[in-house]
Amino acid sequence: MSDTPIQPASTTATGPATDAPPVIPPTATGTTTQATMVKKTAPKSDYKPADVSPQRRVQRSYSVRLWSIRHSRLLEWVYARFADTFLTLHPLWKAIGYGRVEAPVKFVEKRVKGFMFDCRMCGQCILSSTGMSCPMNCPKQLRNGPCGGVRANGNCEVEPDIPCVWVKAWEGSRNMVKGDAILNVQNPVDQSLRETSAWLRVTAQAAAAREQARSASPPGATA
Repeated sequence: MSDTPIQPASTTATGPATDAPPVIPPTATGTTTQATMVKKTAPKSDYKPADVSPQRRVQRSYSVRLWSIRHSRLLEWVYARFADTFLTLHPLWKAIGYGRVEAPVKFVEKRVKGFMFDCRMCGQCILSSTGMSCPMNCPKQLRNGPCGGVRANGNCEVEPDIPCVWVKAWEGSRNMVKGDAILNVQNPVDQSLRETSAWLRVTAQAAAAREQARSASPPGATA
């Protein structure tokens, strides 16, 4: 009988043993980043992505939002004139039907406010009360001030590279004539109003309040 020892059979699912070294995925070493490694190993083709990364697109969008906050006083004036114009057109909206005009108005509203404020179309816009900083951009969607996790540099707890929405809201409100409106307690978001026009809703409410005030005034009094 041979004295050669018998090797135990492998119980792993790796198959028969070979002399090939194990394949180790590329990792970031030294000054080479993981993104560079992925780019080098990506399939080659004639397609070349545009020189705008998702990160840069977000930064550009956020830069417009910050501009709006810095110029909150100007936008407050523009919004007031715009609201007056919409209220003047109330008889027209009412004659056509608010339901009929909502689609085209919402189309314009979504794009204008989306560009200027990164609007989320909650349908309950309170930009005039929050320094032109939309609170729906808060990752937690807080409507009444910041959470307790604001970082020492004023940045967001959830997104450390972005300033806290409410820190910016306070800065913007200090430039506005009616900036103290930021102290008002806001109602919770009514989810049924999402993707509806806040412009038309506010206009209809202002028209109803005006008509109610006129009906409550004594005869002969001017509104």
